[in-house]
Amino acid sequence: MTHAAAAPVVQVLSVNVGLATPLSVGTRRVLSGIGKRPVAGPVAVGTLGLAGDEQADPSLHGGRDKAVYAYPVAHYTFWQAQRRAHGVSLFDEALPPGFVGENLTIDGLSEAQLWIGDELHFGPLVLRVTEPRQPCFKFAAVMGYPDAPRDMLPGSRCGFYLAVAQTGTLTAGQTGVLVPGRRALPLVEAFAAKRARLAR
Repeated sequence: MTHAAAAPVVQVLSVNVGLATPLSVGTRRVLSGIGKRPVAGPVAVGTLGLAGDEQADPSLHGGRDKAVYAYPVAHYTFWQAQRRAHGVSLFDEALPPGFVGENLTIDGLSEAQLWIGDELHFGPLVLRVTEPRQPCFKFAAVMGYPDAPRDMLPGSRCGFYLAVAQTGTLTAGQTGVLVPGRRALPLVEAFAAKRARLAR
């Protein structure tokens, strides 16, 4: 008798929100919502994202298909090492949750396990994987060195956007399960294709 494999479990380590504020990019100041901070207690998740969260450029971030951005905590050690190698950080201090601009800092799930259309179920809340994140100049500004977007490609350290298929709430420490979708396009292939198009 065979048994079906257990559905992967994802844990939300931190729920992060932030308002759009000025960000220094070289000699310029631009508006950005990349600065996220952890919040305590249940956070309402509506069709356009988390309560108390803002995006400065809805054409690139936010909207129904990119309402929530999740990022695996496993990548944080890589970014800590890169920042130190580029002289941005003098010490190997841990980066705080939300540093990459993510709404959800997660554990137990990586980009390689996901396909476009997969769902994450947190009780009544259902989040659907829609696309990988494409890093921009604001990401480089936060990381502190210009090649940071390029460094996201090896290992597909992109994180992923989620649409809210069913509204609810999220709390740090909460766990959810991965429910497979149609499985037509792996997330890492979608990320590679997007990067290849931009490189032309």
